[in-house]
Amino acid sequence: MRAVLIACGLFATGASAQVAVTNDYPTVARADYVFGCMATNGQNRQSLERCSCSIDVIASILPYKQYVEAETILAMAQGGGQRMSIFRTAPHLKAMVADMRRAQAEAEIRCF
Repeated sequence: MRAVLIACGLFATGASAQVAVTNDYPTVARADYVFGCMATNGQNRQSLERCSCSIDVIASILPYKQYVEAETILAMAQGGGQRMSIFRTAPHLKAMVADMRRAQAEAEIRCF
């Protein structure tokens, strides 16, 4: 049982258990990324390994909150009209997207 707790990042301390937080990306977010990546790069074992590696690298560079914010900015920027132009032009929003793009580029170098 102890080996399972250690492998899962759970360490019992008295009556309570603590979770070692080294990865703040939810499994569903990782899976969503891998599915999208595989749709682009092929539905095979090699793509699965490379895409899984890619999200691991991104997660090691960019906290999940920043990843979600950048993804949201990109989604909103695709909308038309003047209201959505703020997502394409605001310097601080562009910087957030640039951080994600740098993490993606690093993942591309390491995994593909």
